[in-house]
Amino acid sequence: MFAPHNRVNATIRVAVANRPRLMRELIISTMTDQPDIEVVADIENEAEILGAVQRTTPEFLIIALDAKNPCAPLCDSLLHQFPNMKIVALAPEGNWSILYWASLDIHETDLEPSETGLLNALRSSRDQVGRKR
Repeated sequence: MFAPHNRVNATIRVAVANRPRLMRELIISTMTDQPDIEVVADIENEAEILGAVQRTTPEFLIIALDAKNPCAPLCDSLLHQFPNMKIVALAPEGNWSILYWASLDIHETDLEPSETGLLNALRSSRDQVGRKR
């Protein structure tokens, strides 16, 4: 069983759920050599990811990236539940990786300063695309 590596000065909490096991162990070895990173979970099975993230609240989750299904359902679900977490997906075969994160974009658009302008904004808010701030 994995015991989290506690560091007094650790500022970045990382959970590792990468396949295959050798790659996961290499990533953990690399992370534990860093004085500002704390590995809070070593997740062997994809089915255990949600529970481990709930228990350990990592800032980053490192997972394996499957070229056939690049993380979409898992990442969407996790980032909806844990919007402050970032997910680093590494390809076990090949030389590529992706960083996923959630964000909130704030948009704005000018309105006609009248009752009609207000009512139009309420009725068309789903269709209207404003500019980002």
